[in-house]
Amino acid sequence: MYCVQCEQSKKGGCAVKIGTCGKTAEVAEMQDVLLRVMQGVSVYADRAARVGARDAAVDAFVPHAWFTTLTNVNFDPTRFVTLIGQALDIRDKARALAEAAGADLSDLPEAATWTPGRTADDIAAAAPFAGIHRFMDRDGPTVVGLRNLVLYGLKGTAAYSEHARVLGKEEASISAEFHRIAAFLATDPTGVDALLTESLAIGALNFRVMELLDAANTGRFGHPEVTMTRISPVAGKAILVSGHDMGDLEAILQQTAGKGINVYTHGELLPANAYPGFKAYPHLVGNYGGAWQDQMQEFAAFPGAIVVTSNCLINPELKGYADRIFTSGPVGWKGLVHIENHDFSPVIAAALAQPGFAEDAEEKRIPTGFARNTVMGVADTLLGMIREGDVKNLFLIGGCDGARMGRNYFHDLAVATPKDSLILTLGCGKYRFNREDLGDIKGVPRVLDVGQCNDAFSAIQVAVAVAGALGCGVNDLPLHYAISWFEQKATAVLLTMLHLGLKKIYLGPTLPQFLTPEVLAVLVDKFDIRPTGDAQQDLAQMLAVA
Repeated sequence: MYCVQCEQSKKGGCAVKIGTCGKTAEVAEMQDVLLRVMQGVSVYADRAARVGARDAAVDAFVPHAWFTTLTNVNFDPTRFVTLIGQALDIRDKARALAEAAGADLSDLPEAATWTPGRTADDIAAAAPFAGIHRFMDRDGPTVVGLRNLVLYGLKGTAAYSEHARVLGKEEASISAEFHRIAAFLATDPTGVDALLTESLAIGALNFRVMELLDAANTGRFGHPEVTMTRISPVAGKAILVSGHDMGDLEAILQQTAGKGINVYTHGELLPANAYPGFKAYPHLVGNYGGAWQDQMQEFAAFPGAIVVTSNCLINPELKGYADRIFTSGPVGWKGLVHIENHDFSPVIAAALAQPGFAEDAEEKRIPTGFARNTVMGVADTLLGMIREGDVKNLFLIGGCDGARMGRNYFHDLAVATPKDSLILTLGCGKYRFNREDLGDIKGVPRVLDVGQCNDAFSAIQVAVAVAGALGCGVNDLPLHYAISWFEQKATAVLLTMLHLGLKKIYLGPTLPQFLTPEVLAVLVDKFDIRPTGDAQQDLAQMLAVA
């Protein structure tokens, strides 16, 4: 296998049998095949869109299929055999749509006509033609690395699109732009400038998608409110919901009402506790555990049932809880029960069969709910604090967490920030420091939890509003970025930040293998990306230009 899409990738991207994440070579190759076929789907969908034709079923399948290939999402080869068969059928459907609309189908790229077969053996035989490193000798590391930047940016955008879609929010124009960029990628482009242009186009697209997802979440569950969220268990039967999918969390809460089961969020679902729509369920009792990389210890200790709704999943067989963990949506692991059609009755039965927590733990709470609506609701207070010098610096510290050495950088940076600064944080990277008591400024907590990784939209909106009120550009604010990098959603968010022209982004602690020295040099030169180093030295540099 050859996989370089995230920080877990082994040096050089190569692993003979299995990746650090637990992905087998068989699954890695199936994912490559699926993505190649999906690029072909977009070739036809793009050409149909140019003449005003679209198919809602095609548009709906695309983000789900791409999402299954993200890091730590789906490890089940049988699911990928099915998905590849479905993708081939969808590609035929998209071609028929384009033909019926009179679209130009000349000069089709390989991905539009290549047929890998539908059995596991046929797919394995075809896999070398779908490998991302196939053209390394021909095109070189810079071009292949930039193509991977486009590929992984599209993956992250697809994931956020799927989160919005399952909540009933999708837009034809967003699907059309996704198809256009994926169709561009299907041509195996070699122009560095063109690849950079399309990378920024993904950033623009992802901004629109995050805005759509924000509308989906707030339209259904209300705007987050400042909430002291409990992070210690209470007595009783229990279900733990991990991932990002708020629709699944809502369904679980609805189906467990009155059954004597307490529901806890985990990982990226912590922000759900601040939404009014979820506060209506008294048996949503708080958050359990931290970031995804600690799940094996936390899940093993959790005395109830567990549902993983999206990334990130780690091998559940190693710590003995495979019989009480379930997957839903794009997630899969061979042998686990996968929830279909939002019927969580198997999860409920498993929770009732487990002992649950015997007693209440000492009560502990942390503040959540500082999304854009909350922060802008006290904008006058915040602006006054900035104008009067009570707040001299703003930091955006967050993103995707991970298990490699060096991630204490984000904790050390947050703890070292001056007492006259506020920290906006989002994603699971906040678990590095969100339980630290860093104090407050005139009653405003110094650490403001904006939400999930996709809530970068909220953080950006806050920054733009503050800059506008102060009569300056965002890059003129004393606002500093330290982004915890891990996987493809982070790629999409980074491209959004670059699209918006944000500068001096500190990115780390280690970069994915696809960001070769050549690609990194391009990003540093074009966008002033700054790989993280020593936290104290980086902080000194940030403050020196404030």
